[in-house]
Parts: sequence; C-alpha cells; structure tokens
Amino acid sequence: MKKFASLILCGALALSLASLAGCGTEPTAAPSSSETPSSEVTTTTAAPDNSGDEFVSEYKAFAVTTNSLTGGYWNENTANTVDGNLSPDLSWEPVEGASCYAIYMVDMNTHYVLHWVQGDITETSLPLGFAGTKYYAGMSPAPGDTHVYNTYVFALKNPVEKVKGSVRSINPKTPEFIKALDTDKDGNTGNIIAVGKIGGMYKSK
Repeated sequence: MKKFASLILCGALALSLASLAGCGTEPTAAPSSSETPSSEVTTTTAAPDNSGDEFVSEYKAFAVTTNSLTGGYWNENTANTVDGNLSPDLSWEPVEGASCYAIYMVDMNTHYVLHWVQGDITETSLPLGFAGTKYYAGMSPAPGDTHVYNTYVFALKNPVEKVKGSVRSINPKTPEFIKALDTDKDGNTGNIIAVGKIGGMYKSK
C-alpha cells in the first residue's frame, strides 16, 4: 500500500513539472543591486527660459537663485511688514561680457507697481536686504490677496544713464523703462546681454 501511494505521489510530481515546462514562462531575474529604483532617479532642472515673458522674451536667459522663496512663496521678511521690508537675497553666475547688472521687481497683478529698482550692481551674490529702502519696497498686496512678484536681473555690457522707475508706485511705462536698459549711457544699443528671472507669490494676511 505504501509503495502504491509513493507511485501516485511521484506521478503527480512529474505531471506538475511537465505543466510548468510547457507554459513557456521563465524565472524572472532579480534586479541587479546596481540598478536605481525609478523613484530615486534624479531629474534635471529645466534650463532658464524667457520665452513668453511680457518684458524680456527676446533676451537670452540665465539662472537666478534665492533662499527667500519657500514653496513658491516669498518669505515674510521680504514683505512690507514690521520685521520685513528686506530685498530678497539673489545669486547668479557671472555673465560673460557684463560689466554691471540692473534689477527690477514687478508686481504682476497690478498696473506695474515696482518693488525693486536698482542699477550699477557689480556683485553676483546679493545678501538679504542688499537694496535698502531707497531701492526696495516690500511686497504689500491688499489683505487676503495673493500677488505674483517677478524679479528680473539684467546683465549689461555697460552702465546706463539711469535705471528708470520708482518703487512704491504704479509705473505704466515699465516696459519702456526695461527697453531703455538696452542703450548705455553713451548711446550704444544692444546693451542687454541676457536676463535672469525668478518669481514667486506673496499672500497678505
């Protein structure tokens, strides 16, 4: 009886092995330890691009970075608050051929209210509060409103006679002021080499 049971067991085992061989599947190789899971693949940051911008779409772009943005929002100390009113820190790589830089910060939700107007900048790393209140006015949308504020850094071949516009007021001629940077103080055109841009939102409390 034991011998008969053994024969039955051996037969079932043989049939099982035969069915596995006939299904056409092969064991899947374990992934190599050197392979990187897709969730850990590092993506590259998109190249700077000014296309579509209403002020600087025609100019070559360069990257500008800041520590004054958190989750797409400008930090509280850059706003017109009791503990704020400090221009954001900015950094960028020196632009070849540029002797100086100019900066405009524009409230994109109003009729061109300017919050930062400054020229003759030779540094490429500006600390928080660099501009001072003469050139910078903290962001100040109406209570509960959220506005977008774009900061433009213009790499210039030569200084200009004047960086036009004033902070704390509406400047409907902002596009003209920006175009004027393309002519240096001696009247030479083609003065703008490239433009860096960084933007963020601010919601007033």
